[in-house]
Amino acid sequence: MVEHVSIAIDGPAGAGKSTVARIVAKRLGLLYVDTGAMYRSVAWLAVRFGVRPSDELGLTRLLDEYLLGFERDPALGTLVVRFQNQDITPELRSPEVSGIVSQLSVHPLVRERLTSIQRSLRRDTGVVMDGRDIGTVVMPDADVKVFLTASLDERARRRAEEITAAQGREVSEVSIRKSMAERDARDSSRDVAPLRPAADAYILDSTGKSIDEVVDEILRLVRESVK
Repeated sequence: MVEHVSIAIDGPAGAGKSTVARIVAKRLGLLYVDTGAMYRSVAWLAVRFGVRPSDELGLTRLLDEYLLGFERDPALGTLVVRFQNQDITPELRSPEVSGIVSQLSVHPLVRERLTSIQRSLRRDTGVVMDGRDIGTVVMPDADVKVFLTASLDERARRRAEEITAAQGREVSEVSIRKSMAERDARDSSRDVAPLRPAADAYILDSTGKSIDEVVDEILRLVRESVK
């Protein structure tokens, strides 16, 4: 049944995972889990309490001491991140958080704690989850696995447009491209849960494709999987 289907969408930064996953989840009436927001919440704690992103034990102590809440927004079907009963979701896209999240996401202890939470979220409901290790580590038994990618130039252009629209300021595509290339290298070469397609993932290159085209292709895969 579609209401219990699990969909894993992995891929590099700027491939459109979050946008596509959110729409797919809404179209199917499933819970959308943005795992990137979970790692950003750890980065948010690090910024708030002055813990270096390289301090793995310090970061895990923050997670143990300051319990973050991950709740479903009943109206939107997405996760809300709470700290001490306050919704901090809008703060997770700040430049300070964005600047360190990829550095702390390499730590095994951080990933272990967040992976446990991510798995718990799909126990009682269908889910669309996006990230970098969903199909390989978090949900290796997902009904549908998609590795969503795009050319580096395309991803940099999209991210530049996204930042301009959100913050009203022009940004350099060249600098974004450089930053993305560096993150691709870090994510793909890390020892724990490296970025790579699952062996049975459907590789979907979104270069030159509209959001609707990508969404429709994933929905087609879902329909075929639940026949």
